[in-house]
Amino acid sequence: MGQIPSLCYATSMRYMGIDFVSKKVGVALCDESGTMAFPETVLPNDAALLPAITALITEKGVAEVVIGHSLGKDGEPNAVHALAEEFMTDLTLALGLPVHLEPEQFTTQAALRLQGRTAQTDASAAALILDGFLTRKK
Repeated sequence: MGQIPSLCYATSMRYMGIDFVSKKVGVALCDESGTMAFPETVLPNDAALLPAITALITEKGVAEVVIGHSLGKDGEPNAVHALAEEFMTDLTLALGLPVHLEPEQFTTQAALRLQGRTAQTDASAAALILDGFLTRKK
């Protein structure tokens, strides 16, 4: 018996999750069906960040971006979030893709609990941010 071709690839949407931190930026991608998030890479937060992210978006066929909404303990946006908003504007102007904010308090701590500190901790935090967004969309 042959396989029935899946239509999910024709209608799928790939999302990128970003854990924006002042020194490093964690990046995650979802699978082609848009249901599971996976850590991808950690990039330095420097002048090469925007070109690196836009190249990855193009290479991986990303249609929408989800960035962690960084809030302080008082629930108000913190200094990192101001930098993230500036990055969101630059990314939107560069590619014109939809960019969503997803609450991300304690995602790095959750990633540390799950795997310990590694070179990919920020990418794992980005995967948790993206997973939260994907879960809410269901």
